[in-house]
Amino acid sequence: MDWPDYSLIDCGGQEKLERFGPYILRRPEPQAIWAKQAGPARWDQWDAFYTRSSQEKEGGWKYKGRALEPWWIRYDQVQVQLQCTAFGHVGIFPEQRANWQKLAEILKKLDRPKVLNLFAYTGVASLVAKQAGADVVHVDAVPNMISWARRNMEKSGLADIRWVVEDVSRFVQREVRRGNNYDAVLLDPPAYGRGPAGEKWMLADQLDDLLAACAKLLGPGGRLILLNMYSMGFSAEIARQLLELHFPSWKLAANELIIFSESRLRLPLGIYGMGENELAS
Repeated sequence: MDWPDYSLIDCGGQEKLERFGPYILRRPEPQAIWAKQAGPARWDQWDAFYTRSSQEKEGGWKYKGRALEPWWIRYDQVQVQLQCTAFGHVGIFPEQRANWQKLAEILKKLDRPKVLNLFAYTGVASLVAKQAGADVVHVDAVPNMISWARRNMEKSGLADIRWVVEDVSRFVQREVRRGNNYDAVLLDPPAYGRGPAGEKWMLADQLDDLLAACAKLLGPGGRLILLNMYSMGFSAEIARQLLELHFPSWKLAANELIIFSESRLRLPLGIYGMGENELAS
């Protein structure tokens, strides 16, 4: 599927240059350790430039004109509002495009599947699932992210996603006690974070237990588990091993999330692990 609203223009020198709709953004990218392929004139065509505080006296966003107001882009039939956040994020992770395509492909084969999206951020995966006919539960510990995801849903002409502002681990354990089941569980956990009541999340310490609970939520009839991991130092083999332990009879895949630049450079941006239950009826 073509994506007119996004392009990785170039990457190198530990930076990336991307087009999101009408705007070109320049941001740090520690994975891009090779030389830039485009010339200085192309790299200077940014509308917003994010620098880290270690690089300059004042880190954060710089603009050639006025600060960018929130704007909208489209992924397939989904509308996503973008904005320049204090952490350098904009509200979408384009490297997950292949995951969204696979998610839609699987869900469209099922009759009103139930999907649980954990650490759900601004909800692109939730919207893709809803567009594919799923009943979606969207869980994130940050109220502002829930509000952002709701705006995306409404702009996309969708409705009836269940929004949950809660610590993910606590919510999942309660769902297990209730005996609830899902056809698909999606996880996009940060390396660390805090729940709404100050609950501490540490990926390395808690992910294994969380996957064990997710296996109970999927049960024998579950179809899909999708895990994204961005923490430096973790490999696709770690993602595969985790899934093998909790989903031993499922068909598993694990690899890097990659975006191709306009010059056909390959930029790795985290890893994914995916499991499909081919024995589910």
